[in-house]
Amino acid sequence: MDQSKRKRSFVPLLVITSYLFFGCYTIREGTTYLGYLGRAVPLESLLETGSDSKEREENRRFVELVHDIRRFTTEELGLNMTKNYTRYVSMDRDYLAAVVSASAADSFNRYEWRFPVVGRMPYKGFFKIKNAHNEREKLEKKGLDVWIRGVSAFSTLGWFKDPLFTWMRDYPPHRLADLIIHESVHATVFLKGQVQFNEELAEFIGSEGARLYMENRFGIDSDEYQAMIFSDEDNRHFVVFVRELIAELQMLYESSTGGEEILREKERIIKAAQQRFEDEYESRFTGENYRGFSSLQINNAYLELYRLYYAEDDYIADLFEKSGKTLPEFITAAKSMPKRGPSGRERLVIALEI
Repeated sequence: MDQSKRKRSFVPLLVITSYLFFGCYTIREGTTYLGYLGRAVPLESLLETGSDSKEREENRRFVELVHDIRRFTTEELGLNMTKNYTRYVSMDRDYLAAVVSASAADSFNRYEWRFPVVGRMPYKGFFKIKNAHNEREKLEKKGLDVWIRGVSAFSTLGWFKDPLFTWMRDYPPHRLADLIIHESVHATVFLKGQVQFNEELAEFIGSEGARLYMENRFGIDSDEYQAMIFSDEDNRHFVVFVRELIAELQMLYESSTGGEEILREKERIIKAAQQRFEDEYESRFTGENYRGFSSLQINNAYLELYRLYYAEDDYIADLFEKSGKTLPEFITAAKSMPKRGPSGRERLVIALEI
């Protein structure tokens, strides 16, 4: 499973909770997740644990940070108040679920699963890695490119109280803020059948909201704020590089090349890009989070994830700037979008009265 680090390694794994009520997928995945929830304890219980004074102090800081981010998310940004992130689950691994994505091998035509309630989705999640591998084998027999990645959190859209997990205690403040705000967007604004728009919106509000939180609570000259800036810069450089690779492959897929030749050329382009990435790493990045990219078995399913989460035109960010609104005002407008009508982007323009 892909363990490479991205700015956000979480997605709203709606497909699992959708099937908690519909289909045989329920019995296997639903039972596992409900088992996790059954182990959840109130977040404040961490204040009573710790093997020494250092661990107790770390627990206290984590609890206070979570409560402060939740207050900021609801009281200052205006996202819905929920019971999410008020409980904690201890686990012995560093991811929550394994998520399978797939794409055609000779194009960026993504494979989608159809689910009740949430409609068509470009990924399917499993709490047991074995089940994700079984799904991959089925898809690869159809000639598809497949990618499995670990996710650290997801939103159940208010159906359950989404908890915090062990690995989140190690997150720096900006990443924890981003996670909570991102997932709170999904619990506040969700348009059925508009998965890409939902992700674009949560991605933008999560990132911008975390930046505001860090500026407000730590100040722009703080080490914590600067760490966020360096992390964001590295992420932007990485996304730009991946977009360049996608554009090069898109030209190939739109050419007259076909059959086995297109697949051979695809592999050549990817390997050349990875070598270029390795050669230019020090000049592009300040940290080590993306070092492993050059050794990954990159395919269209991996690259399609970046087409899903990072829109090439930065539409939401540009719309935010054009609106002249503050982020809370922008969120208020997003909450007023009609549930039915044109695309999510068009509905947001209508809500913003641009």
